[in-house]
Amino acid sequence: MAAADAKGVLLDVGGVLLPTPWELLEDFEARQGWPPGTLPWRGPLDPATDPLWEAAQAGQLAAPGYFERRAAEVSRLLGRPVRWPEVTKVMFETPAGLAVRPEGRDLVADARAAGLRTGLLTAKLVAFLSREVVARSDLLSSFDVLLDESETGLAKPDPRAYHQAAAAMGLDPAAIVFVDDDLANVAGADAAGMAGVHFDIADPAGSFDRVRRRLGLVR
Repeated sequence: MAAADAKGVLLDVGGVLLPTPWELLEDFEARQGWPPGTLPWRGPLDPATDPLWEAAQAGQLAAPGYFERRAAEVSRLLGRPVRWPEVTKVMFETPAGLAVRPEGRDLVADARAAGLRTGLLTAKLVAFLSREVVARSDLLSSFDVLLDESETGLAKPDPRAYHQAAAAMGLDPAAIVFVDDDLANVAGADAAGMAGVHFDIADPAGSFDRVRRRLGLVR
């Protein structure tokens, strides 16, 4: 059963339910027929493998510049120009379907079985994947509520984004556990009256365990 004060869970998508692009690089290499290690950089998951990421973190390279240069690298390998959004979309849309974290799938199923409302509060998911791709995902399409910045015009950590999500879920913000891999967004949820939980992309299993404990869904 869920904890008495939790009646809903509101999740970010990228990094939480969907793996980060860095986690999908090995599968991407294999699908392209490239030798393992062709794309050795792992961004925040292993900064030592990624001098460009370290430069971006040190303020020596703007974040868009990091992704532009990585896209240029992939373009050279593919023999055609591609932008980073196109690269990541191909990574996520695998032949087996949309790449999702299995722990996230289990959490959502258990939350629903416990009678919790489920919602997604995302930044540009629909603009990135399209409503059609979201609808084809049995996981993403199963949520009670999906609010996306590209459609609502309200971006986290704007307090209005959280209040809009709470209203759509039919819950008081205090009854919602919010999960995001961005600390600023977690702080925004806390300020809006929700219970924010930070998702550490370097420790997905541990992060989901923390969410489960907050929801009272510990197995």
